[in-house]
Amino acid sequence: MQQIAESELIINPRGAIYHLDIKPEELAENIITVGDPDRVQVVSKYFDKIESKSHHREFVSHSGRIGKKRITVVSTGIGTDNIDIVLNELDALTNIDFTTRTIKKDLKQLNIIRIGTSGSLQSGIPVDSFVVSTHGLGIDNLLNFYHHRENEEEKQLLHSFVTLTQLHNRFSYPYINSASASLIKHFVNGFHHGITVTCPGFYGPQGRVLRLGLSNPNLIDRLTQFQFGSHRIANFEMETAGIYGLGKILNHHCLSISAIVANRITKQFSKDGNAAVEKLIVNTLEIVSDL
Repeated sequence: MQQIAESELIINPRGAIYHLDIKPEELAENIITVGDPDRVQVVSKYFDKIESKSHHREFVSHSGRIGKKRITVVSTGIGTDNIDIVLNELDALTNIDFTTRTIKKDLKQLNIIRIGTSGSLQSGIPVDSFVVSTHGLGIDNLLNFYHHRENEEEKQLLHSFVTLTQLHNRFSYPYINSASASLIKHFVNGFHHGITVTCPGFYGPQGRVLRLGLSNPNLIDRLTQFQFGSHRIANFEMETAGIYGLGKILNHHCLSISAIVANRITKQFSKDGNAAVEKLIVNTLEIVSDL
């Protein structure tokens, strides 16, 4: 089997992968991702035991246990450009032999759950509530650099979305992928479900106006109005579609859960977003520890 070149798979002097600074044996099969590096310790403080820690740039990781369940929490930073790094390196740690630099014969699947914040696009999804992403719909262009396929329902949903929003031509062509069926079934009670749109920025791409005009000023209205069968767009943020897309290609189980800190329809913002996120962390860890 062909070796992967040193320029493609970068391993640091301690035998850890370059950006995440994690060694293969330091990674658990159950992974929580968070955007904010400071949020890693907010998650790991609930571990019964912390076995390893690493910190390189915005990528902080702690691995440990809750009971017998081994879990790694890792920060991604903001945006799907960082998700490209994190998902590829998590998979490399799991499915590439670092000694021979070859892909392993027996590939493993990871459980990857994002805990993040986002803005609601429906008046009925209030601040401080939680949204589980049934789909990640990307308008950020990341997955278009990889070979990928949508299933028939996803193709139809995507066509309907593009027709309504007119997000094509000058914009990157959107892509869509579903959540892991094996994970989402555990996150039902107490959670809203809906499509999450992933944007390539926080201001213009999410319809915010400060000093710059928008080329698609009706985008938020169109996202809110969109419906395909029982599917509606619940929220938008900056990572979910990248996680779902790369996770599907790499054959991992992925789920994204968001604490709603802003409602873009009612114009409300959470009075204590940190408290909402911490509650979501506790709920998620209880579920993950029982998987």
